[in-house]
Amino acid sequence: MTPVTSDSSASSEGTDLPGQLRAAAADVIIERGLGAFSLREVARRADVSHAAPGYHFGDMSGLLTSLAIEGLDTLHRETAAAAAEHVDPLDRLTAVGRAYVKVGREHPAHMEVVFRPDLIDVDHPDMHRCGAQAFGVVLAVVQAIADDRNPDLDVLTAARLCWSAMQGLVQIHPKLGVLDEAMGTSTRSLDDLVADFTRLIVDGIGSRP
Repeated sequence: MTPVTSDSSASSEGTDLPGQLRAAAADVIIERGLGAFSLREVARRADVSHAAPGYHFGDMSGLLTSLAIEGLDTLHRETAAAAAEHVDPLDRLTAVGRAYVKVGREHPAHMEVVFRPDLIDVDHPDMHRCGAQAFGVVLAVVQAIADDRNPDLDVLTAARLCWSAMQGLVQIHPKLGVLDEAMGTSTRSLDDLVADFTRLIVDGIGSRP
């Protein structure tokens, strides 16, 4: 994963202190939320001096930006690996969706800060690079669908739709169970919902106007 700071920040014994601080930051966000986030609490969780987060990341924005970069790097790696396992564009998009949701569930703090431009440095070069790589996986799969079914498709807009659906599912799925209970309907698994969303999206973007 790509930190904001260089690898030279690791100690001579090979300890990845920036990585420890990012892990501690993720724990704080999960347990307390961003509203109660502080560098002091991160340092306490990582069992390092209070000055360590500032030394490695500069300030809170620097640490959260590094966490967001790590999240995007993980998202790119996982979705690219999922896409590479399939040839059929529909199967590839379904696999990418499932990988995206998996990352979102396993790394909620990372994915939360990715979408907080008020707290991170969105102009950081690594944010641009990792974000473009992650989105590029979705863009390539949608391009394959367009090549196969609809050469007139606005590929960029369709890829943004897919990305929005994936991120939206990560955020609202916990609430869907409450809604299903209130309506007396059965709760669908995330895997089933990803497959359903993918089918509906492909039915739309895969058809010629």
